[in-house]
Amino acid sequence: MSKVGIIYNDAKAVACRITDELKDKLTADGWDVHVTIGAKGILGYPSLERPLCHTVIDQLVPPGFTEDMKFAIVLGGDGTVLAAFRQVAPSQIPLLTVNTGHMGFLTETFLNQLYPALEQVLAGKYEIEERTMLEVRLFRDEELLWEAISLNEMVLHREPMTSMCHFEIEIGRHAPVDIAADGIIISTPTGSTAYSLSAGGPVVTPGVPVLQLSPICPHSLASRALVFADTEPVTVFPAGPNRLVMVVDGNGGCYVLPDDKVRVKKSEYNARFIRLKPPEFFHILREKLGWGLPHIAKPTSVELP
Repeated sequence: MSKVGIIYNDAKAVACRITDELKDKLTADGWDVHVTIGAKGILGYPSLERPLCHTVIDQLVPPGFTEDMKFAIVLGGDGTVLAAFRQVAPSQIPLLTVNTGHMGFLTETFLNQLYPALEQVLAGKYEIEERTMLEVRLFRDEELLWEAISLNEMVLHREPMTSMCHFEIEIGRHAPVDIAADGIIISTPTGSTAYSLSAGGPVVTPGVPVLQLSPICPHSLASRALVFADTEPVTVFPAGPNRLVMVVDGNGGCYVLPDDKVRVKKSEYNARFIRLKPPEFFHILREKLGWGLPHIAKPTSVELP
């Protein structure tokens, strides 16, 4: 019996209802259906009493979501998609992402198109697009304290008040650089349209084998976003006396102390998106972010009444 998975946002009533309907339909069609919630892929936030919220990368995989699973369906918004890939990436399960949220930048189809999309997938009429993920690890005296995989980005910043921080950053074999800024973002091409874009970083098309470093509000005209090969690992040393916070994909992280170091590199796992037609990234940029819309010229003269 072939296996299929469903990952859904249990905070949304429509996602819960559709999950029940899907499970009944697929079970009746002879599939072995496994269900989990996207919240199990959320990493958690630190607190003074609990400074680390650490789950080993491979332990986020839900029961039954093994490498022999044909595919899984995600019902939710972009946050659910990010959490879902953290859960299934070690098993390399392709995901059909269905938007029940708002922006839906990472989703492939809409809820009202779910069943035609599912029939297309069951018929094998789809492509798989692989996207780079990050492996993020925190070390203290060479002891691993925290780790996660990330589809979008890792952010390191000061809290609770935003203020300038200093970072010493080593990229591959290159000489270390010093950056003074409110924080830094290390992102994948997928994450280039998320926080990094808001911080002034460039948009990178998904197939380009690069990562990027974007300072947040840098205190120098020379500190600008840097794009580099994704074969280069990155090590970040906080170069100041203050405790920092590291956040991965906007939904979890840990504290970083002045003597800690953060290592970021391309993950051995890729995010595998099911595409119902050949991916068209510029169309998504135009539809979701308004990029490249045609310019409408203003009239050269106005006829007064």
